[in-house]
Amino acid sequence: MQSNPVRWFEIYVQDMPRAKRFYEGMLGVKLERLGSPEIEMLAFGMDPGKSGTGGALVKAPGVPSGHNSTLVYFACDDCAVEESRAETYGGKVQRPKMSIGEYGFITLVLDPDDNLVGLHSMK
Repeated sequence: MQSNPVRWFEIYVQDMPRAKRFYEGMLGVKLERLGSPEIEMLAFGMDPGKSGTGGALVKAPGVPSGHNSTLVYFACDDCAVEESRAETYGGKVQRPKMSIGEYGFITLVLDPDDNLVGLHSMK
């Protein structure tokens, strides 16, 4: 394999302004509108020259949100920081910060559309 196996992720939502507020607030990032004629998309910032994967929030007719079987982990310096902001922005901490041994720490959070997302940090 010549590149990272994951190229893109999408988190499906029903209420884009609410989802935008949650992710921008919890992660401390700015989402950018992507031009798409048929679906509404807000992208997480991405630098193609750096490691990691790009992705977006997506509102598409007929595509439900929540209770998904795919889990996206967002990189954090200390996932406890983003965890502490989740409920402020309409989310719910599903599993507080926990150790995963030599691989660091994770937190699991439900966003306002009931999508389960992860936060990962090394401290």
